[in-house]
Amino acid sequence: MRNILFALFSAILTFSACSSAKKSQSAEIQQGISGEITEIKGNQMPKVGVPPATPKPVSTTLYVYEPTHISQVKSLETGAPLYTAINRKLVASVVSDSLGRYSVALPTGTYSVFVKKGDYFFANMFDTQNNIQLVTVDSGKVTPMNILINSGASY
Repeated sequence: MRNILFALFSAILTFSACSSAKKSQSAEIQQGISGEITEIKGNQMPKVGVPPATPKPVSTTLYVYEPTHISQVKSLETGAPLYTAINRKLVASVVSDSLGRYSVALPTGTYSVFVKKGDYFFANMFDTQNNIQLVTVDSGKVTPMNILINSGASY
């Protein structure tokens, strides 16, 4: 009797685990951006016999704005890619999980992406016209976008 109950309990547990995995997969976005947010700090200069540092996942807020030019932000005076204000329309925001993973549904278009770093906004990629960290969302596609926060690193 004990073996039968154990087998029945195991089967129910297995079925429950499988059905919950399907539910989370059905919640995936169909169009937008997704990826991981990681951070690296300290001296990143290569050293003989020492492996490179591994970026750590970060739980933070990701902000999606209308395309933003460098003239439309207020920069921190340190020269780091940190901003105190963004003078564009906020389109969406999402908090990454403890593994740094995020996904956000967005309409087709081009956007600037920032992440929260303490009291500031961080973005360190620019195009040739000084637009900040652009990403393009195509119809019916999820665009991968991993973000490395490296404002606390030296190279």
